[in-house]
Amino acid sequence: MPTWHPGHTRDVELPQRLTKFVARGRVFLETASNFAMVGVRVSGANGSQRHIRVVLAQPRGFCAGVVRAIDIVEHALKKYGKPIYVRHEIVHNRHVVETLKSKGARFVEELSEVPAGAVTVFSAHGVAQTVVKEAERRGLPVLDATCPLVSKVHKQGKRYVAQGRNLVLIGHAGHPEVEGTMGQVGAPVHLVSSEEDVDALDLLDDAPVAYVTQITLSTDDTRNIIGALKRRFSDIVGPETTDICYATQNRQSAVRELCKVVDVLLVVGAKNSSNSNRLCEIGLEEGVPSYLIADGAELNSKWLEGREVIGLTAGASAPEELVLHVIDALRQIGEVEVTQMEGISENIEFRLPAELRT
Repeated sequence: MPTWHPGHTRDVELPQRLTKFVARGRVFLETASNFAMVGVRVSGANGSQRHIRVVLAQPRGFCAGVVRAIDIVEHALKKYGKPIYVRHEIVHNRHVVETLKSKGARFVEELSEVPAGAVTVFSAHGVAQTVVKEAERRGLPVLDATCPLVSKVHKQGKRYVAQGRNLVLIGHAGHPEVEGTMGQVGAPVHLVSSEEDVDALDLLDDAPVAYVTQITLSTDDTRNIIGALKRRFSDIVGPETTDICYATQNRQSAVRELCKVVDVLLVVGAKNSSNSNRLCEIGLEEGVPSYLIADGAELNSKWLEGREVIGLTAGASAPEELVLHVIDALRQIGEVEVTQMEGISENIEFRLPAELRT
């Protein structure tokens, strides 16, 4: 498998704003009427004459919250030595988890599995206050890798509760982020995932209500539910839609654009990744056959029969090396030409915890 490094994709100064995709092979430039692209042409490993055109979504893959969470584990290993204990998967991607395991990280589901005094990292999804208090009671040194956007939702929820409002959380039951948010607020939380759930809420229509959302949902995912909440409750407040995760919205918007020009969509991501599953669902909504795969080993050549243009994207917790791994798998089928749609360039960075900045 190729090694991934930040910078496989980057913006370059050209007469037209193009995006450069760096990989093995010959680089060429190409423009189209609705997007600008740079590509890489790679010969088929088996000598096949079949020509496969791959169009990459932009943006795709790691978001700033995921980069920060992984950096926290890696910096902690360098500063404190191994092992470092991580509660729950740091992000939902098996390849990332296995790589960190090989460096000395140990993943557990409960703090009871962490030895006394061991450095402990909370995952990017966030944790409930009961977990925080248990770590304090045991005197565990903790590094909090909770995504800052998730922490912002926690603060919003607490603020609404302090105002005397009934809190509604839009999200998926059982997701670690949802469990963490519900456990952070310190008051009952009403979880809804559909308009039908809104109708079933055991609240008076004139009750003071506030809503927050799971950040790995987009404005498209939540618009109808928010609309249902506002139609039912006369006294309701909630965050601006811009407070929903920028990375989720950007990746979903990019996939909608991608689906306009491809015959089949491949989404690189884990089966338990909410945002990766949603990217696949969007492809299906757009009428494009769509498949969620962990890496190139899960590629099924039958999916590509009769398909000329393949769309390729990755969830927010999937590293670029897995995208390259899929491209390598495609090379076993024929000659591959990779182009990348022009899209939003994300330059957001989140700071490491103070303990690791030195």
